[in-house]
Amino acid sequence: MILASFEHITNEHITIALVGYIIVFTVLVSLVTLFYNLPKILSIEARNRLKKKGVDVSQQKEPTQVSGEENAAISMALHLFFSEIHDEESNVITIRKVSRSYSPWSSKIYGLNTLNRKNW
Repeated sequence: MILASFEHITNEHITIALVGYIIVFTVLVSLVTLFYNLPKILSIEARNRLKKKGVDVSQQKEPTQVSGEENAAISMALHLFFSEIHDEESNVITIRKVSRSYSPWSSKIYGLNTLNRKNW
């Protein structure tokens, strides 16, 4: 039975492990924060575009955010559209043996099999 020995672990190893964990969790927390706030950022961007066009955003009753159901319907429509672009193939490969007695490659092979003893 092999027991794990911790005598080879130094302070440098612990520091490297802790820095790695801190980096990974920091990136994960920042990504969660970004994805959580992304709809808000996009709605602010849409309002700014509408203001530049001269549309009064304060009187607008329609929300600028798209609901989850609408996103699901749009993504399903895009998936169906892009899957119809490609042709359906049979996925069957047929290999037919074609016997040709002569080709330039076969004649070279026949020439290599006979030894030319005059040059030796």
